[in-house]
Amino acid sequence: MKRIYLDHNATTPLHPEVRKSIIDSMDLYGNPSSLHADGREARALLEEARGRVAALINAEPGDMMFVGSGSEANNTVLSILGCTGAQCGIHPSVESQLVTSTIEHPCILETSKCLENRGASVARIGVDERGLLRMEDLEEALARDTSLVSIMMVNNETGAIQDVRTALDLAHRAGALFHTDAVQAVGKIPVDVRELEVDFLTVSAHKIYGPKGVGALYVRRGTPFCPLIRGGHQEMGRRAGTENTLGITGFGIAAEMRGLEMEAEGRKLEALNRRLREGIIERIDDIHFNSFPEHCVHSTLNVSFAGVEGEAMLLYLDMEGIEVSTGSACASGSLDPSHVLLEMGLPVEYSHGSLRISMGRSTTEDDVERVLEVLPGVVRRLRKMSTAWGGSCR
Repeated sequence: MKRIYLDHNATTPLHPEVRKSIIDSMDLYGNPSSLHADGREARALLEEARGRVAALINAEPGDMMFVGSGSEANNTVLSILGCTGAQCGIHPSVESQLVTSTIEHPCILETSKCLENRGASVARIGVDERGLLRMEDLEEALARDTSLVSIMMVNNETGAIQDVRTALDLAHRAGALFHTDAVQAVGKIPVDVRELEVDFLTVSAHKIYGPKGVGALYVRRGTPFCPLIRGGHQEMGRRAGTENTLGITGFGIAAEMRGLEMEAEGRKLEALNRRLREGIIERIDDIHFNSFPEHCVHSTLNVSFAGVEGEAMLLYLDMEGIEVSTGSACASGSLDPSHVLLEMGLPVEYSHGSLRISMGRSTTEDDVERVLEVLPGVVRRLRKMSTAWGGSCR
């Protein structure tokens, strides 16, 4: 059975050029910090990759630091709230707060809870029914002394694109630093840090057809910074630990290929998204779309089906060779409804019955047609089972 992979927001397959670059570099074992020939060769590859990743977001190579994941990059930024050392140039007042949103990735939500448990003040801004940040609430929150604002650029569950520029302007006007988790944005839509003027920006390799276990954090020049991982001089003293040379090499090639392929791929995915949406409307009743075309990336379609459990749909589709998700891969295993959909005001019964279909560079028209062929029957079957049991299985 052919597998149809429609879970690109969770992770992406390696680009063929990335795979080739990693294989070609496997015999390069030198430590990039070593001064001998093997070390210098490893350093050269690492810096070449840094330049490629920087170019994708129009940054200077020296403003990019490599980390182990997008989650590490996000944790690094939020840890700045707990850093008051003179060596970092950071002296937030005791009363200063972190401002973030209620629909962030779990690595932001959980870290902000941890900071709060340690005495930090955290303000969480809600969203409207489209999943877009309530700017008036952000402006109100910023009336208090604020050290950092962290707002994701594209939501991982719905694909909603936030107005980062407006949020940033409000933050800077209030004297706060601004961070955006751009893991689901970079490689899908144009991202230019010089235009945005963000202080921090997070990128992850495995979301753009690169290897897992490597990410990058953009730090705007002159921005106060406090390392999360200490103990060495690597990454300009910002992140200790010998660099993952193979992963970083693949990351660089992935970034380069995104720059070449993103625009054409975006047009293709826009057409596929439209066909998928129209087909679902034609064939299945009692549905609710949680992704809005005018405000979302074209790769993501989140839709809810009344009277059906999302996990059950996922398993039945998987048996047909179609791989999707019910939301964030980092929250899988939880029986709770999506926090993102609940924050958008979606009733619990719809939140439980949601699917996230996230497409990518390998997705074809035939893949979409196969989904439209199989999905209506799955929904009908599960709704009949629910009726036979006397209602919802929740």
